[in-house]
Amino acid sequence: MQVPTFTKIDAMSTINPTVPAPASRMRWRHLLTDYGIVLAFIVLCTVLSLANENFLTWGNWVNILRQTSINGILAIGMTYVILTKGIDLSVGSLLAVSGIVAASFVTGESASHPMVGIAAGLAVGAVLGAVNGGLIAGLAVAPFVVTLGMLSVARGLTFIYNDGMPIAALSPGFRYIGQGMVAGIPVPVVILAATFLVFWFVLRYTTFGRAVYAVGGNEKSAKTSGINTGRVIFMVYVLSGALSALAGLILAARTSSALPQAGVAYELDAIAAVVIGGTSLSGGVGSLTGTLIGALIIGVINNGLDLLGVSSYYQQVIKGAIIVAAVLL
Repeated sequence: MQVPTFTKIDAMSTINPTVPAPASRMRWRHLLTDYGIVLAFIVLCTVLSLANENFLTWGNWVNILRQTSINGILAIGMTYVILTKGIDLSVGSLLAVSGIVAASFVTGESASHPMVGIAAGLAVGAVLGAVNGGLIAGLAVAPFVVTLGMLSVARGLTFIYNDGMPIAALSPGFRYIGQGMVAGIPVPVVILAATFLVFWFVLRYTTFGRAVYAVGGNEKSAKTSGINTGRVIFMVYVLSGALSALAGLILAARTSSALPQAGVAYELDAIAAVVIGGTSLSGGVGSLTGTLIGALIIGVINNGLDLLGVSSYYQQVIKGAIIVAAVLL
């Protein structure tokens, strides 16, 4: 008769069997993962509404949404980039150069039709984004290095384009995209909503969207399965550049002038919105819905701290702490 033998692993597993986590604990964990950012947003709004009676007024929320529109549009493009395990540090500079190029077409007595300026600005952003994408996808240069270089190049081009001078006196038709209202809602907010819906649909329901997740999750496996990973990476930087340009047009229209200093450090708020929204810096995990809520959280924090009279120096510390806390969560 053969006596059964037990390995060390068998014995240990017999003595200390794995105990599954209670179903209730797992359920709460999933709820926290899926809706934690929404809960944080609600708690933040509740605290600020109790701290200042003006926070929940319609006029204040219109202001919050208008201010969030710029960062929200930048963050949408940044989400696509980070989902592919990349980064785009040049969005603030692309915003500035696109805005000043567009403004040059819609100022003075010889101002062109607003659509000419809009098309010119979007083209500049898309072309410079394509340069980023080409170097990253085609020559395998690290995204951090390429976009850091483009941050400096695009900023320099912004100052060169008009000798470091702002461009003012923009045409009323162009200013409408930054100052107009539609049924009581600011046009920048309408543009943000439309941009979000389009890119949310692309990311969730199209082959390109699935390829973005696949490249960020495992680029080698994605390439093996037949995905043209280079083209996907190239396209996300083109999209990021074009959306940076769109944000630049709205900012120039809203302020009635295009400043060469516009967009400084905007890339930090865009990255913060994406990270707070739950998108992984390792790629392959995240959503545009989370990014939008992340952008709203940053907008609410800025607005709430202003209402409470908190110094801008302390605001930077608080925002940084929130970003780190979001990454830890």
